[in-house]
Amino acid sequence: MNHVMDTALLAQTPICGGLNAPAIELLTTGGRIIEVAAREYFFHESDPADAMYLLLEGRVAVTRYHKGKEFILAFLEKGDCFGEMALMDLHNRSASVRAEIPSTALVITPALLHDLYIKDVEQFTIIQMNLGREISRRLREADQVTFEQAVLTQQFVAGEFGINAI
Repeated sequence: MNHVMDTALLAQTPICGGLNAPAIELLTTGGRIIEVAAREYFFHESDPADAMYLLLEGRVAVTRYHKGKEFILAFLEKGDCFGEMALMDLHNRSASVRAEIPSTALVITPALLHDLYIKDVEQFTIIQMNLGREISRRLREADQVTFEQAVLTQQFVAGEFGINAI
């Protein structure tokens, strides 16, 4: 399927916010488009991490497995990115990403970002800062969930739910 890249959408995403038109053009012409059918995976937990994805259409679930059971960590929508840790560290995928409905994404590789670095270091810096902000935002959300779970656990252990008479 032939896709016309929505550069306006890219410019409004957290990862591409603040990038100029030539930088957006480099990403759209240098990146490849991938289509994934509903219930199929972009990648699986523990796969080698070789790129990040910018969701152009669709909805995906970020999942992990524990003892054979799938747990959904998050749902992502058009304009969101996933797999961004692949551009920051050298570890395998920490989660799986499954299309909930037919989904299309722009694949951004380290090589593509290196091309941006060579052509315009300022624009490269902006996208790196944007990636840092996105990862920081997600870490804050994870910290909040961890805190709320710790509070609930302490309340349960302390018997604050009125079920300690079991």
